[in-house]
Amino acid sequence: MALTVGQKAFNFTLADAYRKPVSLSDYAGKKVVIFFYPGAFTAVCEKEMCTIRDAMADFDAGGAQILGISVDAPAANKAFADKNGLKFPLLSDYTRYVASNYCGLINNFAGLIGLTASNRAAFVVDGTGMITYAWISENPGMEPPYDEVKKALA
Repeated sequence: MALTVGQKAFNFTLADAYRKPVSLSDYAGKKVVIFFYPGAFTAVCEKEMCTIRDAMADFDAGGAQILGISVDAPAANKAFADKNGLKFPLLSDYTRYVASNYCGLINNFAGLIGLTASNRAAFVVDGTGMITYAWISENPGMEPPYDEVKKALA
């Protein structure tokens, strides 16, 4: 079942693009925006991550740490970050545990039988660990409402 506004965000530890562990609790006391994206190097995900990259000043002004999470392997996330100049952590949820608990999964992603990806989602977690904003789309072609996410940081 997906997490919703008012719930406590559960802690997780995932490998970043350099295979180093990153935990949500590493950012205790700070706002965190978590963007789940279905897959590196897909058109909509690339557009989403580049839109976030280009809006970093807005997220920084809101005092937020950005985390991108996909089910891709750390090496794929590193190549994706390098290609697109992404400076925020991209985390690898290759077991799909975090995505399945935060926002749910897409089975047979892109029409490929057996390929499972996360739903596209955005969460704002406040400094106490509470979810103050949640948006989940079961349509992988839909980008998050960036203005709503930024407003949730205010």
